[in-house]
Amino acid sequence: MTAWTWRFEKADGTEVQPAVLPEEFTTQGDAESWIGEHWKSLQEGGADQVRLFEESTEIYGPMSLHADA
Repeated sequence: MTAWTWRFEKADGTEVQPAVLPEEFTTQGDAESWIGEHWKSLQEGGADQVRLFEESTEIYGPMSLHADA
């Protein structure tokens, strides 16, 4: 089964621990729905951007968690 995961980063690309612990997602859609529900809490907790991975392959990112970016 394919695993989709998020990497949480500061604006400079430094990895940070997320304020809301994500699960391991089985579809890209589930992962994207989750980030859509939790982006504000993640941003308030210190993450500036995220990257989406399918297993070890980066699918996209960095994607800003700031509404004005």
